[in-house]
Amino acid sequence: MLSGTLFIVAAPSGAGKTTLVGRLLTDVANVQHSISFTTRAPRTGEVDGREYHFIDVQRFLAMRERGEFAEWAEVHGNFYGTSRVWLDQRMQEGCDMVLEIDWQGAQQMRRQFPEAVGIFILPPSIAELENRLRRRGADSEDVIARRVAAALGEMRHVGEFDFVIINNDLDVALGELKAAVCASRLRFPRQRARHPDVFRFLDQD
Repeated sequence: MLSGTLFIVAAPSGAGKTTLVGRLLTDVANVQHSISFTTRAPRTGEVDGREYHFIDVQRFLAMRERGEFAEWAEVHGNFYGTSRVWLDQRMQEGCDMVLEIDWQGAQQMRRQFPEAVGIFILPPSIAELENRLRRRGADSEDVIARRVAAALGEMRHVGEFDFVIINNDLDVALGELKAAVCASRLRFPRQRARHPDVFRFLDQD
């Protein structure tokens, strides 16, 4: 078993996933962000190699054909993918990885990494989700309407995840996200993989 844990965090756009994951990475040691590849254009303030690796469609398709992605998906007309080799190496080194992804990618990742821990972030209501998307000021009303419609479809897959966090209050939701990470780290198989010397007596006759 890999000594690092893969945390798969999914949510509809506007649920607060990126903010929560960002604060988790700041507050909790030995957790790193899995940086995906995408063909979408960077948003204001995003930096190549930090939020995503931004590449063109031709390069993405070539990487996909070479089997370099553990998962990939097309979302809102853009491609997203996760590097299999890099992710595996980091977990072999004992680092916990957090992957922000949609439900389709989460299904693919669970087939590749069955020990992964799934966490779904829900908004408190559809009305609040729509308000948050408007407050961003980044999308037109037509785009917001499409994102809300897509969110309803995404949230129907919430039962496929191990933990569900309702992000009504950011600080409360962050505490729950940290608790999910801590609880997952304390499972017996993970503790044994991280601390083999402590459990060596179990292998003795």
